[in-house]
Amino acid sequence: MARHIDKVVLASASPRRLQLLRSLGLHVRVVPSAYGEPDRPELSPQQLAIEHARRKCGDVAAREAGLVVAADTVVDVDGVAYNKPADRADAARMLRDLSGRAHLVHTAFAVAFDGRECAEHCESTRVTFYRLDEDEIDAYVASGEPMDKAGAYGIQGYGATLVERVDGDFYTVMGFPLAVFVRTLRRLGFALPITKADAASHKTTG
Repeated sequence: MARHIDKVVLASASPRRLQLLRSLGLHVRVVPSAYGEPDRPELSPQQLAIEHARRKCGDVAAREAGLVVAADTVVDVDGVAYNKPADRADAARMLRDLSGRAHLVHTAFAVAFDGRECAEHCESTRVTFYRLDEDEIDAYVASGEPMDKAGAYGIQGYGATLVERVDGDFYTVMGFPLAVFVRTLRRLGFALPITKADAASHKTTG
């Protein structure tokens, strides 16, 4: 029998992940992890995303009961991990590297329940940028939007205007692969709350 769950602890201060989890009808309590996300050059970008998500989840799950969720996003350019830029010059460098070409975005999540690690998963999506001129890069960096985002752009903001094409799950690029997360919870035996919209749909089709 499935365990009904309507509350989660988010081991992240990301407003985007908070918004996405709330869209599932979940009550979300934010408890940012103290894990420092160190560089791990021996790991591939995909492995790095999984490692960061696992460590964040473990840090918070050791202190918090219930369902704990953590995630990490890494931009992968030819096997090199692009995390959050160190400063504006670093952000501009990343955007020049992304200009006119494709890259991968890896978002990993880890789930623990009552201190016990339950599952982890990494989803990958291919993103292609338009060719950017220097004025466009300078204006975007000056907006401040790139500074707290992997790869120096956010697809849910003005950064969407830089993107020519997305091949794969949009929410992975935004920072949390919702569909895979929901299916992972179901596989673990957790049932999400039914929203009012869902209930109305069930009445119509039932």
